[in-house]
Amino acid sequence: MSVSLKIAVAESSQIIRSGLLAVLKRLPGLNVSVVEIADPEQLVKSLCWQKPDILIVNPALPGLFSLQRIRHESGCETMKCVALQCALADALSLRIYDETISLYDTAEQIRLKLSRLANRDEKPESRRDLLSPREKDVVVCVVKGMTNKQIAERLCLSAHTVITHRRNIAGKLQIHSPAGLTIYAIVNKLVELDEIGETVAAG
Repeated sequence: MSVSLKIAVAESSQIIRSGLLAVLKRLPGLNVSVVEIADPEQLVKSLCWQKPDILIVNPALPGLFSLQRIRHESGCETMKCVALQCALADALSLRIYDETISLYDTAEQIRLKLSRLANRDEKPESRRDLLSPREKDVVVCVVKGMTNKQIAERLCLSAHTVITHRRNIAGKLQIHSPAGLTIYAIVNKLVELDEIGETVAAG
């Protein structure tokens, strides 16, 4: 049975906005109606009129103010807010959002995230489970302080493949530093503290 969701997408780039809309409308198991908001000055007014279930918004949108204020002024107190990650951003600034969608996310990852926000009986997917086994191997090597060349040799990959894996990992996790990956790896039990030695301090 399909889940009906009204989603507002606030993004000034027409290319990004159109691409996301195309993906949203094809997600299996979700009946999505989409509201486009290109002008940040019209954000609250549009939300007040449309009353979406979910707002997907670029945190870098000019003039964007606090989510609490947006919810209050639009009368959408229960609206879920999702950060549309298009560029590097401080992980702390993304914690105020209910979820984060990256340009690197697959359609299935987006579907799972939206399904969870819709309170469906979907098996929770941890950030650890976003990574493939090979990507987890790369993360372990990174937090142990290995270079791309060393990782390639250890995992029998080309340097180009290692770089691609690291780009995908950053996109999926929204973590863009070895120090951040170190914390992630420890929290998700990919490595033990004694395995990384001085890597944490060096990060």
